Amino acid sequence: MNLEEYTCRSDNMENSQEKYRIKATCPNFVLGPTVIVMVGLPARGKTYMAKKLARYLNWIGITTRVFNVGEYRRAATEEYRSHDFFRPDNQSAMEIRKQCAIRALDDMCDWLGDSGEVGVFDATNTTRERRSMIHDYVVEKHQYKLFFVESVCDVEEIIEANIKDVKVASPDYDGMDKQEAIHDFLHRVDHYRGSYEPLHEKFDREMSYIKIFNQGERFLVNRVQGHLQSRVVYYFMNIHVMPRTIYLTRHGESELNIKGRIGGDSNLSFRGRQYANSLATFVEKENIPNLKVWTSEMKRTVQTAAGIPAPKEKWKALNEIDAGICEEMTYEEIAEKFPKDFALRDQDKYNYRYPKGESYGDLVGRLEPVIMELERQTDVMVVCHQAVARCLLAYFTNKQGAELPYLKVPLHCIIKLEPVAYGCLVETISLDVDAVDTHRAKPQNVSPKRSRIDALQTVPMHE
Repeated sequence: MNLEEYTCRSDNMENSQEKYRIKATCPNFVLGPTVIVMVGLPARGKTYMAKKLARYLNWIGITTRVFNVGEYRRAATEEYRSHDFFRPDNQSAMEIRKQCAIRALDDMCDWLGDSGEVGVFDATNTTRERRSMIHDYVVEKHQYKLFFVESVCDVEEIIEANIKDVKVASPDYDGMDKQEAIHDFLHRVDHYRGSYEPLHEKFDREMSYIKIFNQGERFLVNRVQGHLQSRVVYYFMNIHVMPRTIYLTRHGESELNIKGRIGGDSNLSFRGRQYANSLATFVEKENIPNLKVWTSEMKRTVQTAAGIPAPKEKWKALNEIDAGICEEMTYEEIAEKFPKDFALRDQDKYNYRYPKGESYGDLVGRLEPVIMELERQTDVMVVCHQAVARCLLAYFTNKQGAELPYLKVPLHCIIKLEPVAYGCLVETISLDVDAVDTHRAKPQNVSPKRSRIDALQTVPMHE
């Protein structure tokens, strides 16, 4: 639709805009608070899974928090001395550990009763007695839903890697020789092993749980109840912990970028084509075995990836956010024609939905299958768009809500993401090809009654 057609429709649009000014929200997956309880011996990846799950649930709009009992124990006791603290016959230490678990449960349930939706109780919880206590506290006392996640691993290489890469870096072993720390931690595991009672198909048949064997080799699922638990199971069945790199980049500068127009499906500019050539050269020099390249269906991403020597897939889900009636308009034109909507988007950019278009919340929902597939893959380069790149980057770097729509993802840069134990390493690589700036920061004045100058305060320069 061209500018003249917008002008012709503007008189009617003012009256019809209200029905399109809808606040995007995540579907209500959580019908009452839910507690997810981790189970398993030390060094089985429980904290890794707990933090990864919390990051995913927060990303899709479910307020989630991890409560790690080890942190409560470290706050309650003096400096860690040795594995003797975890001996089953150390009664005083057993009482301290029990009280720390109860304190963490109290805090978690208070938080869920206030504003939380999902609490992840991260501890070993290796005995049936401990799990029964948790059940009574969570289900009987608070009437919250309960789901257990047990990690079972007997592959020595995985266990050793977890101990060397993660556990010896624990605050428990600050200043301790690495080999001494490993020796101490192995004794700690032995103390737990003696009393370990795994979730059992017969004895725990009334419980809702998933058992994950050897970090995804196989699964056992029992009595899954409700949509949220189903999503948790689906997520765990799709993630893996193998080393991999995700290369995230926007398309090269487009013809509409130069003009300051949003959306559309234009070709690359001259500098955009230069970036496409530089990107192909970068990939060749990196020599990444089995690299896959994903693009959107839009011309500017397809053209950007055309010269890359790797298999390519087009994803409709990677298309840019739909700006609805504002497609191919400049910010100045939007501010003039739809000043109220321009202000509403500034007030809540994540939830604001363009009339006949999408919000960032909608976009996160659309990108969830992309995230699931990225979790299954090894090395992938994703060539996409500004809003899409922000959403994907937010998932890997644990950014949510109001922060997400303002993440900086400049043109002609590659963001290299390497998932690690409890997070993600991020490196930004510039290929030294000039481009326009398309980042619009949040203005100070977001009132619908603001002046035009205030409304356009942070609009980047363009032709």
